[in-house]
Amino acid sequence: MSNRLKDNLNSRYFEAANQMTSKKAKRRIVAYVESYDDIYFWRTVLGRFEDDKRYFEVMLPSHQKLERGKKSVLMNFIEGRVGEDMIACVDADYDYLLQGATEQSRRVVTSPYVFHTYAYAIENLQCYAPSLHEVCVAVTLNDHRIFDFTDYLTQYSEAIFPLFIWSVWAYRTGHHNKFSLSDMARVIDPGGFNVFDPQPSIDHLRQKVNRKVRQLQAEYPDNKEQYLKLKAEIKELGVTPQTTYLYVQGHSLFDNVIVPILNKVCNRLRLERQDEIARTARHHTQRRNEMSCYEHSLQDIRQMLKKNNGYMYAEQFRRVQSDVENFLTTARKSPET
Repeated sequence: MSNRLKDNLNSRYFEAANQMTSKKAKRRIVAYVESYDDIYFWRTVLGRFEDDKRYFEVMLPSHQKLERGKKSVLMNFIEGRVGEDMIACVDADYDYLLQGATEQSRRVVTSPYVFHTYAYAIENLQCYAPSLHEVCVAVTLNDHRIFDFTDYLTQYSEAIFPLFIWSVWAYRTGHHNKFSLSDMARVIDPGGFNVFDPQPSIDHLRQKVNRKVRQLQAEYPDNKEQYLKLKAEIKELGVTPQTTYLYVQGHSLFDNVIVPILNKVCNRLRLERQDEIARTARHHTQRRNEMSCYEHSLQDIRQMLKKNNGYMYAEQFRRVQSDVENFLTTARKSPET
């Protein structure tokens, strides 16, 4: 196959290829994603829909060029390539919350062949609060619950929710140059905190958020009605004050909030296990061997977090799978299939 033909693959090509195979052969549906890191996530989304009639192949949009990112994936939509045998799978970012306010948002929320995460990004789902204790166990092999991730991220979300509405407003109305995602990330960075006394961290965060909200209210004094209307709409889209962390910029949440917390929690859990080994070993040789065995079993926090699939219990993940199920049901009913 020529490079030119490869570069112009579309859903009709894969549909024709499927029709040329044996009637007993499985139908191949290509799912284009933004980066290598996204392949595993979308495999967990799509895998449950594979059977003796169909299978998915998750890949980057181009084999010829190292093109990555959302624009590269959505270019297939622009050029009319996607369809029942070729789909696009992307992070929602703010496009879901913008609800068609921009051209890219319209593509993401209206095309039946474009699927998105509902949460801002895959990183947010990897940081799904109820699953973080399991990440700590995987890293440290210590199942002692010394930190309530769900409670902390609930309070964190409630603290940042008022400013989050302003952030979405800024991007819906073209004011993002006045209040960008980077500006938002700086304000909602909780900074350092004590594992056994996280409340001062939340209190400090609330102060920072309230200060920025007052500043924006002063700059846009006539915006109250629009703000309240958007707040109600955002809630209807599934965002709650308790789950805001799933909708803020993903890599900032991952790097600035969750990884620092996991570092502190996991360090305490490691020390606990090491103290236990030192205390219970019957002699020096046993202590040294046990300690060496334990330390060789420890895992890297970032790698474990990236492999975390506890998000499969999250409402956002179930919504993605529901969209895929509806797509496949519609495709089966299509007279062309």
